Amino acid sequence: MNLPDHLLDILCCPVSHEPLRPLEKSRLKKLNEAIKKGDAQYIDHQPVSGPASAALITRDNKVIYLIEDGIPVLLPDRGIGTTQFD
Repeated sequence: MNLPDHLLDILCCPVSHEPLRPLEKSRLKKLNEAIKKGDAQYIDHQPVSGPASAALITRDNKVIYLIEDGIPVLLPDRGIGTTQFD
């Protein structure tokens, strides 16, 4: 899923206001592996259900937001903290 550049220019994390960029395919693959194992949780500690087809990540690489049906889900409790994968 490719978002238009003009949309990427205005999207940001709803909490930190950090700019967002597309998650690289290699990191998306690792995220989906963690989701499949049940090792991925949202910020509110709910498990991430189902594989991700696309996602955005903050420029500081701290939070991932999934794109569902072509729409970025930018809700504070639906971020996926990257520290859980370290």
